[in-house]
Amino acid sequence: MIKPSLKWPIVVVLALVLSTFAGCSVMRLGYNQADYLTYWWLDGFVDFNDAQKPRTREALTQWFAWHRRAHLPEYANLLAHAQNLVVEDITAEHTCGLWTEVRGYMDEAFERATPATVEIASTLTPQQIQNIEQRYAKSNKEFQDENLRGDASQRLKKSIKRTVERAEFFYGDLDHTQQELITRLVTLSPYDVNIWNTERQRRQQDFLQVLRQLSGNGLNQGKAQAALRAYVERIHRSPNDDYRKYTERLSRYNCAFVASLHSTATAAQRKHAAKKFKGWESDIRALLSPVRAAGLIR
Repeated sequence: MIKPSLKWPIVVVLALVLSTFAGCSVMRLGYNQADYLTYWWLDGFVDFNDAQKPRTREALTQWFAWHRRAHLPEYANLLAHAQNLVVEDITAEHTCGLWTEVRGYMDEAFERATPATVEIASTLTPQQIQNIEQRYAKSNKEFQDENLRGDASQRLKKSIKRTVERAEFFYGDLDHTQQELITRLVTLSPYDVNIWNTERQRRQQDFLQVLRQLSGNGLNQGKAQAALRAYVERIHRSPNDDYRKYTERLSRYNCAFVASLHSTATAAQRKHAAKKFKGWESDIRALLSPVRAAGLIR
């Protein structure tokens, strides 16, 4: 599951919404309430004042209305295509290519949110930025408890267990050989929780610095938006050269991991995966029905 990290302070894009709700079979309900749920989550970080509350709610409502019109049809088509792909063998390159396509949607979603994000961020008080910093400290403690507690062998066992559970959610029951494959691939993975923890804390401090810049220096809209875009680019491409090399290596490994596991999937398991995609596609198309009825998309 993707966890919120306040990378984009006014909107949680579809990747988060899908990962939060799809596995719980309440995607439709979740998406229909996404503007409210996103506001509730953001307010837990910021504690909006009376002037900020209506503007933030309005910005979220407008963004999700745009997203429903502009992106949900594309996601539905992507899921329909995936139903055909999942019954075939896939390569590591193809797996990474799918992420590139989704990244394009995420970039578009961020760009749509940028003006309202800057407008609201410029009104944040020093106390509200301190609220965010305190919430980060709490998040870091939770991350440490969940991911850094115990010795390396204990953490490895937990990681293998989580990976098997996620694979079985997608494919159904795995046989012993497939579970052994996951054990070997997770054990050999270059993923290092300490490297990721250092980077996530760098991003937190970077974001706090950007918020102070937006709220305290009276930047015009153009310069403020440029500052926010530069921050997001530093998420995609860390200023830490060693971290960039690490993520490139990890990305290649993970794409090969997915392709290797998929190559062992039986026809029944691939059918199970296709059914998952079909269910998500159906949920999204149901979300689109009121929009089509209103003539907003064709």
